[in-house]
Amino acid sequence: MKFFEIKHQDKKTRARTGIIRTAHGTIETPIFMPVGTQATVKTLDSTDLQNLNAQIILGNTYHLHLRPGEDLIKKFGGLHKFMNWNKPILTDSGGFQVFSLGLQKDKKQKHPSRENKNNKQLVKITEDGVEFRSYLDGSKHFFTPEKAIKIQHKIGADIIMAFDECTPDNASEKYIREAMERTHRWAIRSLNEHHRLSSFTQKKMTKKQNNKNKKYSLKTKNYLFGIIQGSNNKKLREQSAQFISSLDFDGIAIGGESIGYNMKATKDILDWIYPYLPKNKPHYAMGLGMNPTDLFEVVERGIDMFDCVAPTRQARHGLVYIFDKKNKHKLDITKTKYKNDFSPIDKKCNCSTCQNYTRAYLYHLFNTQEITGMRLATIHNVHFFLDLTKQMREAINKDEFLKLKKRWL
Repeated sequence: MKFFEIKHQDKKTRARTGIIRTAHGTIETPIFMPVGTQATVKTLDSTDLQNLNAQIILGNTYHLHLRPGEDLIKKFGGLHKFMNWNKPILTDSGGFQVFSLGLQKDKKQKHPSRENKNNKQLVKITEDGVEFRSYLDGSKHFFTPEKAIKIQHKIGADIIMAFDECTPDNASEKYIREAMERTHRWAIRSLNEHHRLSSFTQKKMTKKQNNKNKKYSLKTKNYLFGIIQGSNNKKLREQSAQFISSLDFDGIAIGGESIGYNMKATKDILDWIYPYLPKNKPHYAMGLGMNPTDLFEVVERGIDMFDCVAPTRQARHGLVYIFDKKNKHKLDITKTKYKNDFSPIDKKCNCSTCQNYTRAYLYHLFNTQEITGMRLATIHNVHFFLDLTKQMREAINKDEFLKLKKRWL
């Protein structure tokens, strides 16, 4: 059974539909993945996500390592059982969170580090890995590529990520190159540890099965993605794309500070690296989804998967998404003008929030700081993004992707 299969290629763009198969179910691409940083998509439970038809959610290796710890999660039978979610889960390697803790120090140092405003070192980078302090209690931790992979294996995610160094966009070319090359070496180490752990699990399972020669069980199968870095440097991005794509990864991710935050740079980067991406593997733009229109730009450039905290974070502040090109598809439900508005957030939306509640009620909930307001707004925003990707898949299959994009943009 293939991990990834392309179902249809749009005739006019790089957009495509596909199927990703895991032990916990299939994923139709292109797909938006709600972010469940600490084993929860904020304000929602697993029943909400099931009702929303979420196909896959994300967990955060860095945060889950600090709380509650991968060993505890393993005791519960893995992250799926711990959070009562029986569909696919993707975990990042923790690299972005580790490197976003502090500012970059002197780039001329042999081993760059990052500091906080009080000049206290938060992150120290060595060839072996990264030493960092917990943002919770200041305790020291050390992540190596091997440890990041071990944590993700213990968590039991269906799709896991190689450990990488996320480089700031304003870094020097020298530092970007050093970080990229270190990411490449860490990619090889991540792969080696992944294969070692997978082989160990297979042998352990075979022994339990009375030494019968059976194939590796999908129930314990983790699929590993490599991450392309290189910041906003065309030459380095191309070099990184070639290197990561040459390795035996199950999928290819595009990381870096710009992806999803600077859409002009994002589009340039995706155009630069596209010729080097393996067509038979899923392509993942990390941290992308600040605005619904951003999804069109990356799907058009061959991206299959994307995630972002924005839809849920915006919802908790009363910002909901609707089809409204004039206002960039956003509506601030906390504004007084909605106090007496008895229409739903979006008349054409069939999410449970729009089917059962009014703008006036949501305005009231946010005005009185009731938690239910955050939950109802989050349900709507997650549904909005999931429904949009469903529309995209249908349009691609009909070779009408550009027609749909024109309607939204």
